[in-house]
Amino acid sequence: MDKDLKRTFLKPALLSVGALIATLSIGVSQAQTYPNKPITLVAPYAAGGDSDFSGRNLAASVTKFIGQPVVVTNIPGASGTIGSQRVRTSAPDGYTLLVSRGGSQAITPALDSSTPYKWNDFTFITLLDFNPVVCIVKADSPYKTFTDLIGGIKANPGKLNYATAGPGTTQHLAVEVVLSQLNMPSTAAMMIPYKGAGEATTALLGGQVQFICNNLTTLVGQIKGGAVRALVTSTPSRLKDFPDVPTAREMGVSNLEQVMGWSGLYGPPGLPAEVVAKWQAVLKQVAVDPGWIRGNDTVGAIPAIRSPQETESFAKEQFELYSKLGTQLNLKK
Repeated sequence: MDKDLKRTFLKPALLSVGALIATLSIGVSQAQTYPNKPITLVAPYAAGGDSDFSGRNLAASVTKFIGQPVVVTNIPGASGTIGSQRVRTSAPDGYTLLVSRGGSQAITPALDSSTPYKWNDFTFITLLDFNPVVCIVKADSPYKTFTDLIGGIKANPGKLNYATAGPGTTQHLAVEVVLSQLNMPSTAAMMIPYKGAGEATTALLGGQVQFICNNLTTLVGQIKGGAVRALVTSTPSRLKDFPDVPTAREMGVSNLEQVMGWSGLYGPPGLPAEVVAKWQAVLKQVAVDPGWIRGNDTVGAIPAIRSPQETESFAKEQFELYSKLGTQLNLKK
């Protein structure tokens, strides 16, 4: 081939290779310097709820290990899907991450076909904590026990209201599971949706609803303070801090044990492996940090930091569980 002709063909190829090498070098450089600016954790429910707590508890601990401020931003609405979708469509650079929740990442995708993402449309980083479910009433409620509450629902079908953070959340499904096991229709008690678990609790305290089945992390302060009364817990054995609260199995609603709140840390799809590795390294420090552990203890959360692979496996199991429950309870849409 003529030398000039060779140069004509080879020059673009060489430029393309050079551009690729330059791009890869920039990517490696960015990964090596990550993070070099503040990181945003999106909590997809309102302030005062479980995602808000998990995000802030993590941020308070991890900031000192990761070398940059970690800031929690609440983006509530649509059962957590608005905030979740915001992260899913964010740049995969590690600076916008999601405080995932069982409701927004497993239950809603399993039950609602219009959910704008699938359960695995994210980069899995870790689980953070597990949250038992408790059903509560206001302290001055006429329903002193879980048996009393069920009796009230049976005697007044469709009259008692309960609060949730939206359809397809843990608060919603917990009640559906209880009603189903007791052979009562979904309409036996009426769901009132709010933007987040904190608002749902406020509604109970304000007398707008008669009961809630919610994660202990959101309610432990009100229970200990005497503002509300816990009637039943989803744990297999009685809670250490609340030994007088009977378990779901004791109350004949053992299926409630299947419903468990949890938080995790997800990134947008395509998050670089180096960024995930960085988080895995700092999460090992978080897992033994007294402040983070103490924060979980304060609200009755169970620490659950895991590998990305374990997190993905757990998330898949949760999605499949709620998909099955949704079919059994005719909740899918």
